[in-house]
Amino acid sequence: MTEPYIHLANTSDIPEGEVRIFDYEDFSIAICHTKEGYFAVENVCTHDDGPLGEGCLEGFAIECPRHGAKFDVRDGKVLQMPAAFPIRTFETRLEGDQILVKVERS
Repeated sequence: MTEPYIHLANTSDIPEGEVRIFDYEDFSIAICHTKEGYFAVENVCTHDDGPLGEGCLEGFAIECPRHGAKFDVRDGKVLQMPAAFPIRTFETRLEGDQILVKVERS
């Protein structure tokens, strides 16, 4: 079954260079607004379950506020330890000013 895209935010909700956290069912999702668009990641650091959406976003790198692990919001890749595993990412698309996220169950 193909999971549908869900409307989590509007473009006006997230200024460029910032992150906002949204809850959907049992997911906490951080939507990051970069110069190239919007990227959605699970709001959980793979190092110690820290709240990524509360960290700093620099370019495409989001930093966990707990221990400084960094991840690429485009693909979830680890950019800086202490994390050793990538974060989960979600497809996004825009429809008008709506930010839609595809939340797939793993």
